[in-house]
Amino acid sequence: MEARVREAFEHYRATLAEDRRLLLDRYEFKDMAMKVVGVGSVGTRCAIMLLMGGADDPLFLQVKEARASVLEPYAGQSAYTNHGQRVVMGQRLMQSATDIFLGWVEGELGNHFYIRQLRDMKVKPLVELFGPGLMVQYAEACGWALARAHARSGDAAKISGYLGKKEDFDEAIADFSESYADQNEKDHKALVRAVQEGRLEVYLER
Repeated sequence: MEARVREAFEHYRATLAEDRRLLLDRYEFKDMAMKVVGVGSVGTRCAIMLLMGGADDPLFLQVKEARASVLEPYAGQSAYTNHGQRVVMGQRLMQSATDIFLGWVEGELGNHFYIRQLRDMKVKPLVELFGPGLMVQYAEACGWALARAHARSGDAAKISGYLGKKEDFDEAIADFSESYADQNEKDHKALVRAVQEGRLEVYLER
């Protein structure tokens, strides 16, 4: 098992840029363990690798299985034969800064994986507490992040030309957002009603 892991690790290492490989080589593989995945990854394999660069210099890498995109039936197959590579290339393309150890590998049984540093630092803005002013600032920040990703992954000039100088697109997005919010409220009311009528059973954590 260890020999197979080390062989796969070498294939992963080859997907990194040379400067990242030199940095990774300062660490030595020590151990590996399976990890329980989150709700969004149920049914996929996930593992954690421990590497050490010294007595007090650990490096944890997360190995996550990547399967075919849910968009494949509608948008066609990916240009990448390895789904891990598809995920990695998408992140590298859209994100202005990404994990320096982000790479991919194919397992012995043909499973596809991508590897990155293990950093469970998920931040959720408390938008339900935002006032109008702060909400506008937050929306602007999200808009800039989304626009930057589109500009990096698409043709910025064509996108700009498509949007034009008028506010038609802005207004269409605003109308869609309002309709989406209204639909969410309707769905939630329908859910609550189904629970109250006994058509759905719920479990409350206390």
